Amino acid sequence: MIPIKTSMDHAATVWQQATHLTVLMAEAQTVIALRTMGMAGLWPMPQGETARMVNEKPPAFVESWVAAGFAMLTMQSPGAVLQAWTRPLTRKARSNRRRLSRAKR
Repeated sequence: MIPIKTSMDHAATVWQQATHLTVLMAEAQTVIALRTMGMAGLWPMPQGETARMVNEKPPAFVESWVAAGFAMLTMQSPGAVLQAWTRPLTRKARSNRRRLSRAKR
């Protein structure tokens, strides 16, 4: 039988992983919505935002993959690998959301 502490730790880890993914999803969806409204002329969008949204993705994903790869090579837990993968993407999506949210009208 699995000790209670171990099963509770596992449940907390799964919950934390789900939370990280949910935050990433919410940040990314908000950025997508703001950019879509900006391209439609419904929200002010900084000059060059269309090019920026294409050019920023490769470096962000490479950073994410390298972090996850390093976590795997150092034998970290699957949850730590997932967190290493989501952290750079969440950071980029959050900075985009903040920047786009305060665009001047």
